[in-house]
Parts: sequence; structure tokens; C-alpha cells
Amino acid sequence: MHTELGLPNLTAIGLEALIFDLDGVVTRTAAVHAAAWKLLFDDYLRQAAARSGEPFVPFDAEADYARYVDGKPRYDGVRSFLLARGIRLDEGDPADPPEAETVRGLGNRKNALFADALTRHGVEAYPGSLRLIRAARAAGLRTAVVSSSRNCRAVLDAAGLGELFDTRIDGVYAADNGLPGKPAPDTFLRAAALLGAAPDRCAVFEDAIAGIEAGRAGGFALVVAVDRGAGHGALRSAGADLVVSDLGEFPID
Repeated sequence: MHTELGLPNLTAIGLEALIFDLDGVVTRTAAVHAAAWKLLFDDYLRQAAARSGEPFVPFDAEADYARYVDGKPRYDGVRSFLLARGIRLDEGDPADPPEAETVRGLGNRKNALFADALTRHGVEAYPGSLRLIRAARAAGLRTAVVSSSRNCRAVLDAAGLGELFDTRIDGVYAADNGLPGKPAPDTFLRAAALLGAAPDRCAVFEDAIAGIEAGRAGGFALVVAVDRGAGHGALRSAGADLVVSDLGEFPID
């Protein structure tokens, strides 16, 4: 059954579970992450340019964020963007202080910037996403949140959304259980397993290219992209079955 928008009724197509990314899909925190990444990289790149004599080229909070860091584990994002700029740093240690010039040091600095912004500004959820999640649960579908962020629990707690999900797979869980992050499908597959649903009975909802690629690689029944700026064409090319601007567009019984 479809609406005039061509979107399937999620209960009518035999789904058993829905798996949601957090930042940019459920909560309006993607912009907070992007701003924290820009503060981190602009400061680092400005210092690197001063040392080398090369021109300072700032981090683009839209294009660079979408291409190199969105949806990826934090240290992978640091490594990916710096390599794109021809910069290689020592990996360092997860305990590196934020001022350390290592991949993990920079990642820890980004986390401190994000945590500060979260404390100052709080968290807002997308109303359409909340409507879909609540309707799905009322209809008997199971729900999970899968995020590369180690701040996933803090964001859910700040927004009061923890009870909307039967299971949570985040950056902390992935690291503790040796699961590679997106674009590998492992975190999505683990969420499906914990929900007791086969991938071909689950839908994945993502806004990041890496997340869409993970959903496609996992063999999920439906991979839905929420376009928060990545672009319809890029999301479809990454493997999205459908691209929407708001999850409230979906019908559900």
C-alpha cells in the first residue's frame, strides 16, 4: 500500500523492526557535530598552515562533513579528513589528552567540543521522526537506534528518548564488541540480531552516505535516506531505496 508520495506503509510490507541512526535522523544534533568538527579542524589546520607556510583552507561544515566524517566513528572521521588533506598523524592512544597532536587526541578534542555544545544548547528531536517511531511501536514493530557516536546515550537522555528504542548500538558498544563502524554493516546487523529480526525484515533510516552504504551492504529490506543536506542524488547513489525530507511522511497502521 502506498500514499500519493509513493511511500510504502511500513506495516503492510511485512517489516518487523525499524533501525534508526540518531544524529540527523532522530535528533537535530548533526549540525552540532558539524560545528564541533569545524572548530576542531579549523584550529588544527590554521596551526599547520602557519608551521608549513601553506595557505589555510578551512574545513567545509557541509561538503567535508558529509564526505569525510558524517556517520563514521570519531577517530575514523579524523583520519579520513586529514588523509584527504595529505596529513598523516600518529594514531596515539584513546587516553590521549585533547591537546595531543594524534588521531585520537584530535578525536578527543572534538568530543569535548561537542559535549560542551550539548550542555549549552540541549537536544531537539525531529517531530516527524518521533511520530513515525511512536506509531511503529504502537503497531508492534520493534525499534533500535544505531549511532557511531559515543555520546549516543547522553543525547538520548538529554532528549528523553531512551524508552523509544528496544536496543541501542553506539560507538561505545561497537568498540567494546569489536564491531567496525559504518560504512561496514556490522552495527546494523547486530541491532537486527538483538531485535530478533532478520535483515530482510528490517528497514534502516539514515542521513549519512556511510550509513546508507552500511544499510545496503547489510541486505536490509528497505534503506531509507533522510536528506538533511547530503543531496538526493548522492544518497541514491550510495544505495538508498527511498529519499525523503521528513520521516513523518511515512504512513503506518
